[in-house]
Amino acid sequence: MSALTDRINELARKEKTVGLTPDEKAEQSRLRDQFRAIFRKNFAAQLENTEFEYKEKK
Repeated sequence: MSALTDRINELARKEKTVGLTPDEKAEQSRLRDQFRAIFRKNFAAQLENTEFEYKEKK
């Protein structure tokens, strides 16, 4: 995922300085969608493995 975020950041920096070509804009959008999908999957897995412990009140 590091290579994915590196490329996303590289395109974001380029967008702020010189701008992006239409192909680069499409790539940026595709990469961001891919990042969000991976994030959602990992977050859902983390929630599935989360357990709550409740202390009994005296």
